[in-house]
Amino acid sequence: MTEEQKPPVGDESGEPGRPDDRKAARRPGDDAQPPESERLVTAPRAEYPLEDELRAGDDAARREARERKARIAGAATGAPVGGGAGWERDVLEKVLMATLREQRAARRWRIFFRFVGLGLLALIFIALFDFKGDGAISTSGRHTAMVTLEGEIAAGTPAGAESINASLQAAFADSNAAGVILKINSPGGSPVQAGIINDEIRRLRALYPSKPFYVVVEEICASGGYYVAAAADKIYVDKASIIGSIGVLMDGFGFTGLMDKLGVERRLYTSGANKGMLDPFSPQVPRQKAYAETMLKEIHQQFIDVVKEGRGDRLKNDPDLFSGLFWSGERSIELGLADALGTADTVARDVLKAEDIVDYTVKENIAERVAKRFGAAVGTAAMKAMLWSTRMQGMH
Repeated sequence: MTEEQKPPVGDESGEPGRPDDRKAARRPGDDAQPPESERLVTAPRAEYPLEDELRAGDDAARREARERKARIAGAATGAPVGGGAGWERDVLEKVLMATLREQRAARRWRIFFRFVGLGLLALIFIALFDFKGDGAISTSGRHTAMVTLEGEIAAGTPAGAESINASLQAAFADSNAAGVILKINSPGGSPVQAGIINDEIRRLRALYPSKPFYVVVEEICASGGYYVAAAADKIYVDKASIIGSIGVLMDGFGFTGLMDKLGVERRLYTSGANKGMLDPFSPQVPRQKAYAETMLKEIHQQFIDVVKEGRGDRLKNDPDLFSGLFWSGERSIELGLADALGTADTVARDVLKAEDIVDYTVKENIAERVAKRFGAAVGTAAMKAMLWSTRMQGMH
């Protein structure tokens, strides 16, 4: 405080002087105004801007509090509240906050689905590409090696010679394998593919003479399936398995009678006398029929020779043995077509004394299946395009 702002000085007792005392203390002739040192001068308000700002802030806070209370009361009653656009601002804030929450949720879901998509792509990549090497499977510990032949024996299938032979080679090559089991569940198929598998089994048995090779039949082992099984040291079956069908067939249809009834004429042009042999829309030619039967007998005899070589003296002298009939597993043991009842587990545990079974079967992955289907689709499309082009040229 300045000298002008100091309060009046009292007497020696400490009590402030009263106005009457001050008047009595003045000498006659003094001015009517008190001395400057005794005047109380108040500073102008402009010299305290901070006080004005604080007061204005308090007023604004009280005003905002009143408006907020009014808005809350108006929202409770459902009536609009005066005093400006405060309620509109609240509504806009709520809308903006809701929009922000939706955007955050959408962003989180986008991130989630991206991670899921990356996971699916990784699974597809792993399924499409085989990261295993082409070398033989290497295992630790004594075990039983097993290969599965299932389905129709045909080229380009999991039951074809290429897949089965590769699996057998890996199984025989493993030094930790106490023996090899070929589990068969097949009605037969191509005699060529079956013969190739049979030959490879004989080669591997000669290459690994100390490693036993057994066939275990599940549901059925007939025709080409038994052609393969005949190369085993022993054949184990279930009592209800289907065994046999040692024979060869060639089937087809003939539509000549139906064509005559419908008035359809077959027009076939060939550059060889026998090129149209076995055409289902042409009548049979006795000479061609005899030729086909001779060829079937030749293949049948090959089948018989393979079975006799594989089974030897175990075969019983039964006239129906090579007639194409099939028998139950129990009856096949009596005929010498099989050796005993058993499963893959019992053979591994009781015969080979190696209970642990390792599957060496080469399985077709997704990439190979897709490639085959894609190749077939491309071939079909190319054939259709070629036929369409030929028709268009014929129209011109």
